[in-house]
Amino acid sequence: MSLTLSLDFQFTSSIEKVWSALTDSSKLAKWTMENDFKPVVGHRFQFRTQPTEWWNGIIDGEVLIVDAPDRLSYTWESGEKHTVTWTLQDLGDGKVNLHLEQTGISNDQALAGAKYGWSNWFREFEKVLEQ
Repeated sequence: MSLTLSLDFQFTSSIEKVWSALTDSSKLAKWTMENDFKPVVGHRFQFRTQPTEWWNGIIDGEVLIVDAPDRLSYTWESGEKHTVTWTLQDLGDGKVNLHLEQTGISNDQALAGAKYGWSNWFREFEKVLEQ
């Protein structure tokens, strides 16, 4: 069984600023983890954080889709392999909807963990947009 996490976030910002927060390595590091991400199809990258006794602190990924500023997709592998896809939609009046879909999640506990993690990170994402 494969589960999918689906979340939507709305921001008062330009679609270009939201895209930049998703694809610029230094901005990504401010709201997620240190990384060597590049928005180039085929680029292999890592997100890195402090390891724990249960996890080495590394998420491996490969960029699958770059369709600026509308869609970004990459693999997300740490124990199990997921696909993360971001879809941006300009709602007009300076508002943007950011849709996250994370597929390939193996169980309810992993789904709950992914939802918790992304929701926490998005508090920081808003701060990046304000800079």
